[in-house]
Amino acid sequence: MPVSSTALPRPAPTQQTAQVPEQTTEAEAPWQTIVWNDPVNLMSYVTFVFQKLFGYSQQKATKLMLDVHHKGKATVSSGSKEKVEADVAKLHAAGLWATMQKA
Repeated sequence: MPVSSTALPRPAPTQQTAQVPEQTTEAEAPWQTIVWNDPVNLMSYVTFVFQKLFGYSQQKATKLMLDVHHKGKATVSSGSKEKVEADVAKLHAAGLWATMQKA
């Protein structure tokens, strides 16, 4: 039984093209969500919010809360501008003082 020419595997190309590194545009540059210390919220509440909003473990949420308490601020998330804007809005809705900045 003859084999059709369309069923035969084709040889791999021998010429390689140069890989051009992807350039990150300003809109895609990483952003950070910063939570600032405030005199209003309890440390236990801040830890709770970090766990609920970001899914952090008790240990990680506590470490971030202690950074906020002792250092005055902590970076709690990072990513695209849109993601960080959403994170800041969620933190504001929870009553925490948060801002965003370019990483």
